[in-house]
Amino acid sequence: MTETTGAATVPLIETAGIGKSYGGVVALRDVSTVVRAGEVTCVLGDNGAGKSTLIKILAGVHQHDSGELRLDGEAVRLSSPREALDRGIATVYQDLAVVPLMSVWRNFVLGSEPTRGPLRLLDRKQAHDITRKALVDMGIEISDLEQPVGTLSGGQRQCVAIARAVHYGAKVLILDEPTAALGVKQAGVVLRYVVQARDRGLGVVLITHNPHHAYPVGDRFLLLKRGAQLGSYEKSEIDLPELTRQMAGGAELEALQHELERVQP
Repeated sequence: MTETTGAATVPLIETAGIGKSYGGVVALRDVSTVVRAGEVTCVLGDNGAGKSTLIKILAGVHQHDSGELRLDGEAVRLSSPREALDRGIATVYQDLAVVPLMSVWRNFVLGSEPTRGPLRLLDRKQAHDITRKALVDMGIEISDLEQPVGTLSGGQRQCVAIARAVHYGAKVLILDEPTAALGVKQAGVVLRYVVQARDRGLGVVLITHNPHHAYPVGDRFLLLKRGAQLGSYEKSEIDLPELTRQMAGGAELEALQHELERVQP
């Protein structure tokens, strides 16, 4: 999916002045960023910042009203999630699309089930083997693939979803708030697999409201506020305190700092 022209690498995804409105409500305006192979692009902002709208445009759920969306340098308008997936864009939403009562392996191959024989019966052994190998390759340890996926921790479910996207050929992985409902340890596990996906050459889009989760794994940062682009930086251009400062805003950040100074010994 990645093309090269001379020394330059064409981004997997590029948005140029993207905008989207719903009736009279402007949800996104003039947003520009890039997603490159082997990099993590973090999209940060609070609720209502426009993160979900941007995801839906990249995932083919909605089409943009203005600006340009380019895949491998080609201007496109994705007409459906199926088209986005066919072009290598896999989206893992915060409310994971899993069937809680189904086993881990059934969820893993759901929609891509291997079959056998002229009647195309489900090949349970091959499905089990596919799931086991994919999880092992990503270093994910789940001892019993027959257990219902709903019994896994939130972090484990996120990791299974990431491994599934990698296994089925995603070139761009969009993660919608993957650490939002997780504790510190589970969030750390998920972020480790984000790095693994990046190191495998995927372009990763990490949507989050938490700069402390974004900064350790991110290569570039897009800040959104009320649908507008607040800033866009490569990692070398911004540090964590400044990223936090910009997200929080001057007055809010000063109040937070005063509170921290008050409670810290």
